Amino acid sequence: MVQRGRELEVARIISQALSQHVHSDGLIEQTLRTALDVVDAEAGSVLLADPSKKQLVFRHVVGVKADQLRGMAIPWDKGLAGVVFASGEAEIVSNAKEDHRHYPDIDNLTGFHTRDMIVLPLKQWGRAPIGVLEVLNKRQGRLDNEDVAILTIVSALSSAAIEQARLIEEAKLAELVHRMGDIAHDVNNLLMPVFFGTAQLQMQIDRLLDGLPDPDAPERQDGRQKCQRALNTLQDAARHIQDRTKEILDCVRGLHAPLQLASCRLSAVIESVVGTLGLVAERKGVDLRTDGLDSLPPILADERRLYNAFYNLVNNAIPEVPAGGTITVRGRVDPASDTICLSVIDTGRGMPPEVRDSLFSGHAISRKAGGTGIGTKIVKDAVGSHGGQITVESQVGVGTTFHIRLPLQPPGTATA
Repeated sequence: MVQRGRELEVARIISQALSQHVHSDGLIEQTLRTALDVVDAEAGSVLLADPSKKQLVFRHVVGVKADQLRGMAIPWDKGLAGVVFASGEAEIVSNAKEDHRHYPDIDNLTGFHTRDMIVLPLKQWGRAPIGVLEVLNKRQGRLDNEDVAILTIVSALSSAAIEQARLIEEAKLAELVHRMGDIAHDVNNLLMPVFFGTAQLQMQIDRLLDGLPDPDAPERQDGRQKCQRALNTLQDAARHIQDRTKEILDCVRGLHAPLQLASCRLSAVIESVVGTLGLVAERKGVDLRTDGLDSLPPILADERRLYNAFYNLVNNAIPEVPAGGTITVRGRVDPASDTICLSVIDTGRGMPPEVRDSLFSGHAISRKAGGTGIGTKIVKDAVGSHGGQITVESQVGVGTTFHIRLPLQPPGTATA
């Protein structure tokens, strides 16, 4: 009767807790924290299945080094997590060190010592698992069958809520894809007059300047060059709007266009970004700087994708930096790894840990009104598609730095 009462109380607690969350990430976090509370365990994690890659991905971690594990993936046939995911049956391990199925790489990476553990499938009754729930190191005594019974209730109720949240999110995404398609079409239609208008304006300016006395005078040539730069900026901006709209639509659809690789000078890409955003930054009193870019060698890359990535990073930083602050894009070569290291450093207000840690997850938290987190996903996808890596450091009141590593050649491309 005591165990039965405990199970009913847990069902009430988890039902009440899950009702407070509508997004799957919030539900996953609440699932794990509730599981640890009800069995009095030190640490745990929730891993969700990625069928396209046959992996289990750490979606939330408590009590272990979350920054290292969140987003990390392991093959879904490895370790106890893989065993439980495949079988759909819970496993209790009283001594993890002596169980050959335990995946020691995680302990080695984090420095955490797993003594005992329970691994349960995250699934509704009678359905296939969507992932696994791991609970580690009971504070008093050892994890046992009574704990499994309690955690099975947590798993079943949580799985149903997570699946429902994911279905709602997918429905919203489908509607967003439809609307984005209409928006992209309208944007292209609106930009066509810009292209035609600048071409006509170019011809009129040339005629006007050619008809002036002494058209080759230095001041006439200077005026022609300034007009040409202004027209080029307008056309470049229109093309970038088209590219960005398409990339946002692809991002929402979950598509990844193949890279259009060519020799690319990162200094030119970033200087173009700085030139485009310079007026916006100037009006806010923010100084845009570059450092070390001219010494960078050419890389094989998709210039359009990288432009959009750095545009996102710099454009997102400008509102965060108070007047008198700076945004610096710094570059250097790392000969040991044949990579280029780039940093986007701002002296802005920084990010709290929950925002920073969500940036490269499935549900990035945006602090901008109406923000969606799509810009961050575009950056991550652009860097990842080049075989690169991106990380972030941020401290509230100090600023934020994004670190990007790009190989001189993306993986799988032939060496020239």
